[in-house]
Amino acid sequence: MDEALEVRQFWLGKVPLKPEGVTARLALWFGNAAEEQRRADELIRARFGALIDRAAAGELSAWADSPRRRLSLILLLDQFPRHVYRGTERAFATDRDALALTLSGMQSAADAALTPVERIFFYMPLQHAELRDAQEESVAAYRRLLEEAPQELAGIFKDALESAELHRSIVARFGRFPHRNRLLERRGTAEEEAYLQQGGRTFGQVNPDPRAD
Repeated sequence: MDEALEVRQFWLGKVPLKPEGVTARLALWFGNAAEEQRRADELIRARFGALIDRAAAGELSAWADSPRRRLSLILLLDQFPRHVYRGTERAFATDRDALALTLSGMQSAADAALTPVERIFFYMPLQHAELRDAQEESVAAYRRLLEEAPQELAGIFKDALESAELHRSIVARFGRFPHRNRLLERRGTAEEEAYLQQGGRTFGQVNPDPRAD
């Protein structure tokens, strides 16, 4: 099978997704339970670990030439590293590359060729960016998606918009995501440390215990 297609079919299944297809994939996409995360991480690592490395090395840049292959590349640079390298600096190492693909794809209207569910993940690098302008663009993009979403899938698009708004609020407050500080060896401010101690969001990227070896 074509590798770009394999990435999309693994992540999205048969497009366009029906409500039952979305429900079946929620644990893979956004699972919060430790066991759900572990299973997803191991599966993606086994199937796509080598492909993630090739994408990071720039070997798959030709995929950007078509909208859906561009989406596959964004998944390899944005979503998949968050599974394979969960809780480490490498989870965010290719965020800038993914963001560049999203922004240039929006400028060329590549996103218009995708289904609404595909666009949830096409826009995700905006949500992950520690840039206020990107966060504003993210909320606008997910607001448009909610307006265009099929009625039977409105719930997932409402959740996507709320997630974008949450990410924007954190970057608006701190200028970055505090949960990444320790992983990226950044010094946190007192306000950021208080936020984390009070249960601030880590989005599945658990900070390592600083007392551990």
